[in-house]
Amino acid sequence: MSAAQRVQQHPIFVQAQNKAAHYNAQLDKELSKYPVLINFEQRTQIPKTYAVLGGLLFVVFLHSFNAFAAPISNLVGWALPAYLSFKAIESPSPHDDVQWLTYWVVFGFFNFLESFAIRALLYYLPWYFAFKSLFIVWLQLPAFRGAQVTYFAVIKPILANVSSQSRVAAPATTNPEPSSHTE
Repeated sequence: MSAAQRVQQHPIFVQAQNKAAHYNAQLDKELSKYPVLINFEQRTQIPKTYAVLGGLLFVVFLHSFNAFAAPISNLVGWALPAYLSFKAIESPSPHDDVQWLTYWVVFGFFNFLESFAIRALLYYLPWYFAFKSLFIVWLQLPAFRGAQVTYFAVIKPILANVSSQSRVAAPATTNPEPSSHTE
């Protein structure tokens, strides 16, 4: 028996293969919910799990070169949400509209804040764009409802505070009676 055959028959190797096959099947089942991926798999004969994992590895590879990190991070934050927002607009259900409208409010808010602090962020967090990409994916995934969590925990209290302060600061407007005196 060759060394390669002994390794392939080792219980740890067999267990790892079984685990990998199990996770691959679970991912395939989850990805089967997306018609775009099914269509891609049929046209290219590349399993959708391999395509998605390969795409993720490619993004990680590009992130490892910081020159591509910002555009890739923004692409992750824009491409799929833009497509799913289009689908939500076309669907009769308002539930997906709320999901993506909330996402765009949160995404825009954090991009606005980022524009002021990008140099400091990159100085203190050299892998900022990798973390931003993970945060963006967390915002997008319906299982986590990250956009809604962030909106209700961060943005809504800020906007409520700004709104209440603007009501206090704005003087009440009344229409004064025209004066009847002449000069």
